[in-house]
Amino acid sequence: MKGTWTICKKELRGFLISPNFYLIAFLFTLMFSLTYSLSLSQFVRSLSQMVAMPGAPAQQMNIHYAVFLRLLSYLNLMLIFVVPALAMKLFAEEKKLRTFDLLLTSPVTSLHIVFGKFFALLGIVFVLVFLAFLYPLVTSTFATIQWPPLIIAYFGIFLVGAVYASMNLFCSSLTESILIAYVTSVLLNISIWLVGMGVEAVDSQTARQVFEHISLNTHLASLVEGTIRSSGLIFLFSVCALFVFLCERVVESNRWR
Repeated sequence: MKGTWTICKKELRGFLISPNFYLIAFLFTLMFSLTYSLSLSQFVRSLSQMVAMPGAPAQQMNIHYAVFLRLLSYLNLMLIFVVPALAMKLFAEEKKLRTFDLLLTSPVTSLHIVFGKFFALLGIVFVLVFLAFLYPLVTSTFATIQWPPLIIAYFGIFLVGAVYASMNLFCSSLTESILIAYVTSVLLNISIWLVGMGVEAVDSQTARQVFEHISLNTHLASLVEGTIRSSGLIFLFSVCALFVFLCERVVESNRWR
């Protein structure tokens, strides 16, 4: 695993010294600040109105559903477009700059290369998710927050980010064109959400169960509500493992060529 750690440190250092990463972090922070302050203000106004209304929906009076889950939905939307921008440089840019050939001749295996780059990308995804976590953390200084469901919800978004990272890393390994790598990654990120729409498009109970099992939305919904299900974790980890394996196969085929 020494080779994996060496590559991971190299890629993390490359991310952290890049102006593009700090630009992305600034845009994340700006977007979160605007949307979170608006959501929190709206929640406070709605709460003051609902206190005098008996029978008001419980979810509308719950900060977890009214504020935090909205923030997570914005975070997920941004990850769909940002993770491809981060992943495209890991293979496609190296191929374009011809530094990928040097990496293939270094004393590391294809698995070390893929794992090193994947873990580095996961580290950056974690930083972005942590930026979003700071807002509930600050809110806890003047409001009561149920931490277990909130932490599980953020863990779920991080796992979804890991799925994006594995798929986008695979897309980046297929081409030396940065533009193609980015576009295919975004399309793949969006398409994995569209799979869940098949639940409403079929009438067969068996087909519905199949679509529900492979629907990212189904598994994420339970996590963001604070419920951990083994089926959801198995699905998310399996998707990550599948695309990491496919990426390793692509890198190994490049080594032999």
